[in-house]
Amino acid sequence: MKRYEKFADDIAELIRSGVLAAGQRVPSVRYASQTHGISPSTVFQAYYLLERRGLIRARPRSGYFVNDSIRLQGLGHQPSEQEVRPAPQVSESTEVDVSDLVFSVLESIKDPNIVPFGSAFPSAGLFPLQRLARSLASATRDMDPRMVVSDLSPGNPALRRQIALRYMVAGQMLPMEELLITNGALEALNLCLQAVTEPGDLVAIEAPAFYACLQVLERLKLKAVEIPVHPQQGIDLVVLEQALERYPIKACWSMTSFQNPTGATVPEARKRELVELLRKHEVPLIEDDVYAELYYGQHAPKPAKAFDTEGLVLHCGSFAKSLAPGYRVGWVAAGRYAQKVERLKIMTSLCASMPAQAAIADYLQHGGYDRHLRKLRHSLEDQQRAMLGAIARHFPAQTRVSQPTGGYFLWVELPEHIDSLKVFQAALTQGISIAPGPMFSPTRRFKPFIRLNYGSPWGETSERAMETLGKIIRSMMAG
Repeated sequence: MKRYEKFADDIAELIRSGVLAAGQRVPSVRYASQTHGISPSTVFQAYYLLERRGLIRARPRSGYFVNDSIRLQGLGHQPSEQEVRPAPQVSESTEVDVSDLVFSVLESIKDPNIVPFGSAFPSAGLFPLQRLARSLASATRDMDPRMVVSDLSPGNPALRRQIALRYMVAGQMLPMEELLITNGALEALNLCLQAVTEPGDLVAIEAPAFYACLQVLERLKLKAVEIPVHPQQGIDLVVLEQALERYPIKACWSMTSFQNPTGATVPEARKRELVELLRKHEVPLIEDDVYAELYYGQHAPKPAKAFDTEGLVLHCGSFAKSLAPGYRVGWVAAGRYAQKVERLKIMTSLCASMPAQAAIADYLQHGGYDRHLRKLRHSLEDQQRAMLGAIARHFPAQTRVSQPTGGYFLWVELPEHIDSLKVFQAALTQGISIAPGPMFSPTRRFKPFIRLNYGSPWGETSERAMETLGKIIRSMMAG
């Protein structure tokens, strides 16, 4: 098959599955050429072929659009979940109990007078909230009352279509049937873990790990097997392979791009190795990819999902970190587990907010999402530069710090004998919140580490807070 025929077939499949709806514009020739690595002439040949098939038509000076007469049909049911073979008991495991520490840190950032270096969110001022409000008003005004029942789960079809289109632009042909809208990414991650485990099972997690991951394991009565995270390479595949051979691990939870708290991104080749390793052991990967849009270079890193050929990767995303933190709209592309995850969703929360889904769908279609993202990435990169400079000016010379290529966290290693829990307590008395290292491990490791959030616009208050933090750390060194 020639390249233009293959590309034409891919677009035809998106039309047939409903990702590209009747009357909707298909990607421009230039855009398709850049994102799929094919020449403009190849794109033109594909579009001419689709025109001859009656699937699209050209509009003068406007581009190509899906033919209005197209009627869509689904792709059918997802393959059922495969059974997991029983495995022998293992004597070593880690019970998870971190909630008290996590809640104390979260409580510290509720006060608006506290400098929120310990927050998990960027500043709300970086988001287009007024434009989103207009989308919310427009979407709810035009909402079909029947949608309140018909679109409960898997969610608003317009929003799911927009998400599927973003996967397509990134080079992944994802059927809409795999997508489920959730109440933020955290619910998606919870549902995924419930779909592939039972209480008492072992789950491979990162060390350090996002504290919400630890709380989910704690709530579901699961046991953690910690796998080290390298600041540049991400999760250690050698250690993971050893753990898979030694323990009856039932799932792996990993943040493969801009990991929280380290900021690490697994290189593309290693992501492919990760997927293949887990496929070999028939272990599903729950991929937490909430920072995917917050990259600083020219191109977004591919998720592990891009290398999944057997539906073993459950890819979770959210608009909370890139567009609308208060709307609580996330999603999961759940592969072979899509049906089970959807049923769990119906049994727990039924559906995500209908108005919020409709608002985000409207914004994605009309609000200039990519323009907003470019501005957001630029702001975050500038703020990272400012915080790194402040660390160099005010922290001890022995301090080591990550320099991630996306997200909004720095993972800071203080001199060895410093206890970050004491730094947290002392900083709080000075009106500064930080995230101490032990909250990112079920075994309370990483005492000399802190996570700092640079997601707020930099100014005099931020600089003074960093100077104060430096003085607190130096005083503990002297003591």
